Amino acid sequence: MMRKWLSKKDDYWIILIFAVIGFLLLIFLSPMLWMFLTAFKDRGEIFTYPPVFIPRKPDFYTFVHGLELGGAKGILDTTIIAGSCTLISLAVGALAAYSLARFRIGGKNLAFWILSVRMLPPIAVVLPLFIFYQSLRWLDTYQALIITNSVMNIPFAVWILKGFFEELPSDLEDSALVDGCNRFQAFSRISLPLVAPGLVATALFCFIFSWNEFLFALILTRSHVRPLTVVITSLIGGHEILWGEISAVGTMASIPVIALAIFLQRYLVRGLTLGAVKG
Repeated sequence: MMRKWLSKKDDYWIILIFAVIGFLLLIFLSPMLWMFLTAFKDRGEIFTYPPVFIPRKPDFYTFVHGLELGGAKGILDTTIIAGSCTLISLAVGALAAYSLARFRIGGKNLAFWILSVRMLPPIAVVLPLFIFYQSLRWLDTYQALIITNSVMNIPFAVWILKGFFEELPSDLEDSALVDGCNRFQAFSRISLPLVAPGLVATALFCFIFSWNEFLFALILTRSHVRPLTVVITSLIGGHEILWGEISAVGTMASIPVIALAIFLQRYLVRGLTLGAVKG
């Protein structure tokens, strides 16, 4: 009888916990839900009071108009920048993390010093970078944003991947060296495939950071390169705010990141629980 009472009590607690989680999740996701619903409203429903939550006749005009106002180019430019930054961050970060994990170079605090670069406020360096890129005539170019975002993401990649490499037993690489492989072959053929979950989790983080970056994109671009974060803010005019187009472009900007996070969820959790803690 006591066991049945305890079992029912546990069930009540589980139901209560899930109810609280669902309520908090609804609160935190309500802005995104409102943005998604607003993207399908016509102009009359957007400014109606009391507000209309569910559009009566879903309309795709705001999506088409948003793409015409720069959303299409913003998606292309952001994909190029975020994809390039992710590849560079993984390539450089994996090599640096492997060196720190295996050779113990630079002392005990080198890894933390590298990570501290990621903590640097972007506003502190954006003006020197602007002057530097202006002297190179790199303003409003892909390479300016790719290099800048990569410099900010590489320390994070090093910190995450270092923990994964430290989890690997060095005996595997020693065996490869005995069999005739050099150090780079042991790294690329043995260690790198074994830390694939860490690479995927790190790539996802770096992609999200680059995709959502705003300050560098705003200061270092003009008209040739227009990332999505800059396109969305450009829809706020002095006399009119295009709420429907902002919601539509914001929805399109959120879909790739959400889809990647859902698709790579298991790697993301592994990266947080292993690499980040160990590193």
